[in-house]
Amino acid sequence: MRLTVEGAAIPDSKLAREITELVRDTVTPLLFHHSSRVYYFGALAGKRRELKFDPELLYAGAMFHDMGLSVRHSSLDQRFEVDGANAARDFLRGHDISESEIATVWTAIALHTTPGIPQHMHPVVALVTAGVEMDVLGIAYREYSEAERDAVVSAHPRSEHFKEDIIQTFYDGIKHKPDTTFGNVKADVIADKEPQFRRGNFCSVIRGSAWPG
Repeated sequence: MRLTVEGAAIPDSKLAREITELVRDTVTPLLFHHSSRVYYFGALAGKRRELKFDPELLYAGAMFHDMGLSVRHSSLDQRFEVDGANAARDFLRGHDISESEIATVWTAIALHTTPGIPQHMHPVVALVTAGVEMDVLGIAYREYSEAERDAVVSAHPRSEHFKEDIIQTFYDGIKHKPDTTFGNVKADVIADKEPQFRRGNFCSVIRGSAWPG
């Protein structure tokens, strides 16, 4: 289903259609609809902020941003964000996309769980994170009109218990490699599901290094 909200339509292109098909066939329905909403909320934020961006690149970033949570693309020792970014890079290299544009999409996905940085970068990087923050955290919720929110959720519904469902989905995708959550927000997910989990500590790494003093 395509939205009629001005400025937020999915690009009507062969690339976008192939992305849609690939992501739908790879991730769970929950992640497919979440990723689709991330695109729409990101595009609407871009319109509101009067940012110029390539809708195809934003769509690629939004739709691939959680691909690293899927069994097919999950590595044993890389952050899931990097796994998703690598999946997007490999896909786009087969579709005549420039290396600079691929790098933008890669960065947008890799940084989407790193608060405070993406908003200062390329619009595609900023808007993927804006879409994620809106859909998962409700950041800037009131900056979207009720009509916009309703239209997006009508096209790509949230599950009845989406908040807990997405936390569980994050956990299922990263629980086999908890060390990759060091220094990022996903450590909170492991700690929520595993009370005995001990986070990596930056100060402990400094004090335990081979340097004297």
